[in-house]
Amino acid sequence: MGLLALPLLFGSRKGVCWLRDVWVKFIISSLKIIVGLDYRVEGSENLPRGHFMVASKHQSAWETLALHLIFSDPSIVLKRELLKLPILGWFINKVGMVPIDRAGKANALKSMLMIARKWAGLGRPIIIFPQGTRVAPGEKKGYHSGVFAVYRALKVPVVPIALNSGIFWPRKAFIKRPGVITVKILNYIRPGLKREDFMKQLEDIIETETRVLEKNSPSS
Repeated sequence: MGLLALPLLFGSRKGVCWLRDVWVKFIISSLKIIVGLDYRVEGSENLPRGHFMVASKHQSAWETLALHLIFSDPSIVLKRELLKLPILGWFINKVGMVPIDRAGKANALKSMLMIARKWAGLGRPIIIFPQGTRVAPGEKKGYHSGVFAVYRALKVPVVPIALNSGIFWPRKAFIKRPGVITVKILNYIRPGLKREDFMKQLEDIIETETRVLEKNSPSS
C-alpha cells in the first residue's frame, strides 16, 4: 500500500491522512474478521470540550492504530527512530507526529514541545504513552516526567486512558487472541497542577482502572 501511494508524499498532508485512515480501518476490520478481535470504548462522556491531550496505557501495538479511530486526527509522541524506517517512516513524518529523541536531553525536549504546540494549536489531540514503551499486563513500570512537560506546555486537560489490549495482542507476539479489547476513557485531569500532584494522579487513575480491566477480562 505504501509503495502504491508514494505519490501522495508529494501532495498535501490531507492525502496521507486519508491513506492512514484506510490502512488503520483495514487492519482493525481484518482483526475482527480473521482473529475475532473487536473492541469497545467506554467513558466517551468524560471527554472535555475543546482542546485536550491524551495519556494512554501502552500494552500492545494495537492502540497505536486504534486510537486513530477513537480520536480525530491525533498526533502521537513517538521515538524519532521510527521516522527513519523506509516507506512507513516517510508517511509517519508526512502525517505529522511528535518525535522525541530519547537519547537527547534539554534540546530534544524543547524540540518535542515545540512540535507538540504546533499540532495542538491546529486542534489535533496530542497522544502520549507516559510509560514510554509497551508494558505487559501485570508488570510495573514508572511513568516518565515527559508527560508532565507536555501537559505544562500545552495548558490543556489530560484525558487518561486505561485498556487491556496486551491480553489479546501481547508485546512482540505474532499470535493474537479473539475477544473484545476495552478502552476506557477516564475523568480528565484539569490543567495547572504541580508536577508531583499531576504525576501521582495520572498514574493512580490509569493503573487502578487497568488492573480492573485485566482482572475482568475473560482471556486473562
